[in-house]
Amino acid sequence: MEFIIISGMSGAGKTTALHVLEDIGCYCVDNIPSSLLSTLYNLCQSSADAGMKRVAVVVDVRGNENYEQMTAEIREFKKSQNNVKVLFLDAKTDKLIMRYKETRRKHPLAERLKESSVTEAVEYERSLLIPVKRLADYHIDTTYMSNKQLRERVMSMFMQDTTQGITLTFMSFGFKRGIPLEADMVFDVRCLPNPFYIPSLKQLTGLNQEVRDYVLGCKETEGFLKHSLALLDYSVPLYLQEGKSELVVAVGCTGGQHRSVTIARVFHEHFRRLGYRCVIQHRDARK
Repeated sequence: MEFIIISGMSGAGKTTALHVLEDIGCYCVDNIPSSLLSTLYNLCQSSADAGMKRVAVVVDVRGNENYEQMTAEIREFKKSQNNVKVLFLDAKTDKLIMRYKETRRKHPLAERLKESSVTEAVEYERSLLIPVKRLADYHIDTTYMSNKQLRERVMSMFMQDTTQGITLTFMSFGFKRGIPLEADMVFDVRCLPNPFYIPSLKQLTGLNQEVRDYVLGCKETEGFLKHSLALLDYSVPLYLQEGKSELVVAVGCTGGQHRSVTIARVFHEHFRRLGYRCVIQHRDARK
């Protein structure tokens, strides 16, 4: 049986993630107290219904008042049951505040903190969830993600059986919009020649063949790929050996549209040829 616990910051996209998992065949429960995790697991495991062999639940601050106990119960549950994974969703504080203002919804901790502002509620929640974040097998930072991008990321992570081993996620991004919080390794490709300054390429992205040809045709790129792929070829098996479920390799250039997209695609293609399960996402390519 596969059991996925979704947790993270309020407003970071947990409901969207749960809906995606429901769409791909998981039996889903929102806002379950951590004390009921083992009960639900046992019920689903003993059920004759094949539809209850992939389960996804949301465990967060809404259904739990004793946060230390919540963390302890999640930790113990992971240790005692087979094939349990934790997905943690996060976003920057200012983005979370903006989302609450746009939806005019109350933060779930607002009543407990009484006179506190949304900012204080968000920061308090972040401090409470640090131990849960450390337990997570997968991290997604939704600060700059659209709902569509989040859906694609979650679907690509869990569409296949997560028992198959490590998932390699290659993400292109622009430094001017910030480094992805979930990145395990970051490659800075701003040292490579920039297609932005070529008039015919400026409005294109690394998804276009003309840009790809330009970037990969540079002598500097040849040397960069030789050394960076050697590092990844050495490192990825070590992460797999250590039991890591997902490795997020972020590739950044200035705007996240040309060089980073091209190099992320090369990394992705290289590891797919080696037989790894790979995901690619271009965070800023269309902005």
